[in-house]
Amino acid sequence: MARALPRPRTPLSAVRRWYEDEMGWPTTGTEPVELLVGPRFDVLEMPADAGRAVLRRLPHTGPVALLRAGRDGNRLIDRPKLLMLIAAGGAEELPEILEWLEWGALTPDLGARGAGERMPAPAVPPFPPRPSAAGTLSSHAFGAREAAGWLRPPRPGRAAENSLPATGLGAGIGGDGGGAPDLIRLVSAAATECHRARLLRARNAQSDRADGDQPLAFSNASRMSAGTRPRSLTL
Repeated sequence: MARALPRPRTPLSAVRRWYEDEMGWPTTGTEPVELLVGPRFDVLEMPADAGRAVLRRLPHTGPVALLRAGRDGNRLIDRPKLLMLIAAGGAEELPEILEWLEWGALTPDLGARGAGERMPAPAVPPFPPRPSAAGTLSSHAFGAREAAGWLRPPRPGRAAENSLPATGLGAGIGGDGGGAPDLIRLVSAAATECHRARLLRARNAQSDRADGDQPLAFSNASRMSAGTRPRSLTL
């Protein structure tokens, strides 16, 4: 009696197995593979230019992925974005944190993905991770079908979600302490850099204006549009 041979494992199934078996993170049953957001982590999302500036300011953030421009599920992404993993439930806290920091609606580029949402599964990172400068991603990190690649990959077997940026008792202190920053400090840095990057893009789009403009970062014009000095500038 003929016996059915096992189907060869595809790279996509290998990606799914790594996230489910090594990391314990649930994935979708779709191709390309996506990670379910909410059960183990939430995601802070921002343009890549702002995100790279955040990475330079905060050397320890938890896992960070770079999302290619293109289609992300049903959404069209017009420019690369950084996806920073934060503690589960953090997405719900983002609006209140922005209000407390006096940013409010001033940072439309800063968003979050929470329970019920998903993110592309980045290519499985090499271990040990290949050395690179903060905020850079070499071409080998993306496969032919991956929409995202890790800038700061998670480490399997270490319950990575236990060290993600969070608020409340036990939250990290960031800085030189070696741990991930608390969520408020991370959002503060992200909101500041998103605002600065938006101003820079607007300035570059009007580069033919006369010389002698005020310095870009938080000029009088930007503060007038904000209507206040954000509390995050003091954090």
